[in-house]
Amino acid sequence: MEFRRLGGSGMYVSEISYGNWITHGSQVEQDAAIACVKTALDVGITTFDTADVYAATKAESVLGKALKGVRRESYELFTKVYWPTGSGKNDRGLSRKHIMESCHASLKRLKTDHIDLYQAHRFDYETPLEETLSAFDDLIRQGKVNYIGTSEWRSSEIEDALKIQDAFGYNRFVSNQPQYSMLWRVIEKEIVPMSQAEGIGQIVWSPIAQGVLTGKYKPGKKVPAGSRATDKKNGAEMISRWMREEVLTAVQSLKPIAEEAGLSMAQLAVAWVLQNKNVSSAIIGATRPSQVKENVKASGVVLAPEVLKAIDKALGKLPETDPAQNISPNPRA
Repeated sequence: MEFRRLGGSGMYVSEISYGNWITHGSQVEQDAAIACVKTALDVGITTFDTADVYAATKAESVLGKALKGVRRESYELFTKVYWPTGSGKNDRGLSRKHIMESCHASLKRLKTDHIDLYQAHRFDYETPLEETLSAFDDLIRQGKVNYIGTSEWRSSEIEDALKIQDAFGYNRFVSNQPQYSMLWRVIEKEIVPMSQAEGIGQIVWSPIAQGVLTGKYKPGKKVPAGSRATDKKNGAEMISRWMREEVLTAVQSLKPIAEEAGLSMAQLAVAWVLQNKNVSSAIIGATRPSQVKENVKASGVVLAPEVLKAIDKALGKLPETDPAQNISPNPRA
């Protein structure tokens, strides 16, 4: 496993991290989820990402159980706040009230006394930005959080926050967690240049495009039983944008490129996002330990320029690159 600094901070993270978005607490049983976490530790992953909203808070609880007994200093624990975690009007967003209450609840579920990286899961249009940033800074000063970051914020939103943090002497954001893959490149035009200048690293999610880039979904064929595309709880809706014949056909043309590079399709996809120097870590999920073992082999892979060109040629104009696609919904609407 290779390691990278998280943005301009002094903390290192494994360049492949383990996330439990729609697996732990919902898609797979607890024993299988814990087995995946143990395998992640065995293969050198030290960075674990979750969120209070995943599986209606159950994902944090499962991860807390899986990491019980592991030396706390040996891994980096990330979680997030924003989405509804209850039915109340204040059980959502980035108000001081919700941030503080959500942080304390996450600490209990994760069975720890501190969070290494606490992330604003989306941008809150209703709460004053200074209120949000003040609350995050207080958590750092209280020792409950080490670093703070954003997820799916626009470049202008992050820049506005950094100005306030600098003006008030608050701790700065060191990371952003966007969706990023061969097919979804909306961060490249604005987010990445700004982040490189400001010391912010990307912790990217869905590097294999919800499984589409593994090549298991064939054009004109029935989707595999039990796959993400059949999961009506969460997965099917997210993956639907890529389940078009033209996309699936183009993805199949990546197979010989992966074989020539000596990689599986999934390894090629994860390695591709890691070629971006602004990416601090790529998050992988898994329903089986074997998936963790396979995907982790993308760490340290350097793709030759001709391989990158071949990928671009195979996908053509299919990748989404418009920064305007990065939009935060209003949590109270």
